[in-house]
Amino acid sequence: MKCREGCGACCIAPSISSPIPGMPNGKPAGERCLQLSVDNLCQLFGRPERPAVCGAFDADPEVCGNSREEAITMLGWWEQATAVA
Repeated sequence: MKCREGCGACCIAPSISSPIPGMPNGKPAGERCLQLSVDNLCQLFGRPERPAVCGAFDADPEVCGNSREEAITMLGWWEQATAVA
């Protein structure tokens, strides 16, 4: 599966513990990444400042579903299911 252009769910739903330009402590789950454009495109795509965890994300129907809305819901569920207590 290829990413849906303009989806941005992976830049909103999960937490990211790695530093991100403008977000030195990463970002909490459900918070929009500061590097996500108004068109829901990563402004760091292909740049060395992009966190490795972001570059390693592979779109997959199991986590992305059939729409942006499903992706946000499913990624949010995965975030909660794998959260360290």
